[in-house]
Amino acid sequence: MKTWLERIIRLRNPQFRFSDALSGSLILAFCWQQAMAMLRGSVLLLRGRKPKGMLRGRSVRFFNLPQISWGRFLKLGDHVYCSAISTDGIRLGNQVSIGAYSRLVVSTTLDNPGRYIHIGDRVGIGEFAYLGGAGGLTIGHDCIIGQYFSCHPENHCFDDPDVLIRLQGVERKPIVVEPDCWIGSKVTILSGVTIGEGSVVAAGAVVTQSFPSNSLIGGVPARLIRPRNENSIKSPKPTHAQY
Repeated sequence: MKTWLERIIRLRNPQFRFSDALSGSLILAFCWQQAMAMLRGSVLLLRGRKPKGMLRGRSVRFFNLPQISWGRFLKLGDHVYCSAISTDGIRLGNQVSIGAYSRLVVSTTLDNPGRYIHIGDRVGIGEFAYLGGAGGLTIGHDCIIGQYFSCHPENHCFDDPDVLIRLQGVERKPIVVEPDCWIGSKVTILSGVTIGEGSVVAAGAVVTQSFPSNSLIGGVPARLIRPRNENSIKSPKPTHAQY
């Protein structure tokens, strides 16, 4: 049975294999959990949409479902919320995974709809993410992203000190995360930033500017630590204090 279950799971994750350390009861509990998630996904048939093997957690909600599309084997954790008040909707690729309590919100206003959120194939995003799409957000194929990730492709204007900031409007610029990036936990990306293909962003970074491909990025505000293809520079050995 273990082999049969592995074959089913490999439809979504071709490299999957159960660890030999797992008990049979744990494997059965996991498979029951996934079966219930697939059953919840099938409820979308009642709304005229094909689930395409969706694994849908508890209390997942969609707003403006006609502008939300997804590929095969989408996995949405518990309490994920997708809101597509937008001009070009939310598009999720094949084998995308969105962690529990995450929110995908293109915009929150009906007088100035946002642009889009587009996520490529085989992207995994951890729990408690906030993905804004007012100015446009693109995440390329095969990116892996930690918990508490946030993207904000919109900034409030504030140049006039005599006018309330909330009345000065907003500036929207797209955020682009190119394919094959690894983004650590609690990273924030701000409006207008492009992160080049194959880059790594250290946990806790606040990214306010764009970086080229294969960059190792970290800090607040984020800076280039070194290119990925450059050998790490060894730190000098500490010297002992003289007494």
